Amino acid sequence: MSQPKSLVQQTMVLPLLKLGTLALRTICKPIANRLKKEAGVNPKFRQFIINIAQANHRFTTKLQRRASGRVTDAVIRPLNEERAVQAAADLLGELFAFTVAGAALVYEVQRNARGEAKKEEKRQQELAEFRRKHEKMENEIEEMKQRCCLLHEELSKPVNKELSKPLNAEVSKPTGLAWLFNYMCCQSAAAEKVQ
Repeated sequence: MSQPKSLVQQTMVLPLLKLGTLALRTICKPIANRLKKEAGVNPKFRQFIINIAQANHRFTTKLQRRASGRVTDAVIRPLNEERAVQAAADLLGELFAFTVAGAALVYEVQRNARGEAKKEEKRQQELAEFRRKHEKMENEIEEMKQRCCLLHEELSKPVNKELSKPLNAEVSKPTGLAWLFNYMCCQSAAAEKVQ
């Protein structure tokens, strides 16, 4: 079973999550700046990110219009090239940030699942070992009961045919706990024979 998290651990999760998000956004800014520089140098890449920005602009504008209840069939003016490059760089930077955050989340979930699977496997092994030991003890107890009953039967038989009195008549009868144990063994053996 996993240990419950302390109050300090529980309260530290949200600030650490915010700090991680801020760090990820900070890391993504240089990536967005690099995309802008590449857009200025490579014309094919520039056209590609402008197309991405225009498609995103059309999609968000239509979505905003539908949310506000306005007409969605109206013409949507495209962004100018510089603004489109800026929007695409920001969009790709954010996309990178979400991809990294999503990958980290998937990794953490898989790591936790593997840890839980290992704990469950260990618990199953311990349970199997406990059952094996329990069965072994039950078998030993049953064997001891049978030995005690056989011993009791041997003691109640006469020593030889010439002597008519049984052997246990010569030996003093058990008292105390020995008598109780002897009585319980014979009773359980008699009950088993009846069944």
